[in-house]
Amino acid sequence: MHSVKWRDRSALTAFASTTVVFVALGILVVRSPGWHSVRRAFFQLKHARASLPDIAHGFLLNVRLFLVAEVCVLAIGLTVAIVRNIPGPTMLPFRILATAYTDVFRGVPTILLIYLFGFGVPALGIDRPWNSPLLWGSVALIANYGAYDAEVFRSGIRSVHPSQLAAARSLGLSQWKAFRFVVVPQAIRRVIPPLLNDFISLQKDTALVSTLGPLEALRNADIYAKSKFNYTPYVVASCMFLLLTIPMSRFVDWLILRQERARR
Repeated sequence: MHSVKWRDRSALTAFASTTVVFVALGILVVRSPGWHSVRRAFFQLKHARASLPDIAHGFLLNVRLFLVAEVCVLAIGLTVAIVRNIPGPTMLPFRILATAYTDVFRGVPTILLIYLFGFGVPALGIDRPWNSPLLWGSVALIANYGAYDAEVFRSGIRSVHPSQLAAARSLGLSQWKAFRFVVVPQAIRRVIPPLLNDFISLQKDTALVSTLGPLEALRNADIYAKSKFNYTPYVVASCMFLLLTIPMSRFVDWLILRQERARR
């Protein structure tokens, strides 16, 4: 009974403190000297309604790009991580290539990779459809996030205790089978939360492809904003991304809590 009352009191206190903070922030913003100018520039309902169809249509391109890119990112990241963790002199050249891949594509900013791929490769004069800026912008995102996820997978693989591999070898499994059936499954389970965080970042960074010209959500918002001299479409596009990223963030939190409970 006392624990129930304590939980109820804690929940009420948290709700009250949160309400006070947000109300205070709202009052502070509304009473600021430039609020009316900001409201006219960013929060006009008529511009939100007018720009919504084009932005929503462009956002479907962001979603498709994210889904295709994420599958490729997972495949590349896991492959590179496995290559970097396989011992033996015969694998040395492949380990060097995998290390160089992660060093290069993690070290260059994403927007620069998009420029280099999106403008550089089509300039080679390759026939369509292989000279599409959308295609090479997607390749740049895949290369960049594949390098990040490779390090996530590699850390998960290295977190598996060597005794697991030794036990699998003692049961007669080969090095490759022990790695595939014992080490990798455990590593994947451990790195799911950080991988999902990378998913969220990738979903947001699909907007960077707009710099190459494809009509996705940000590009359509930018076209409307510049034609009407109003920034409300940017707020609409931001809300579109939040509709995906916030549920994904809460899902990551739930997974982390579940893993903590399982460890306890």
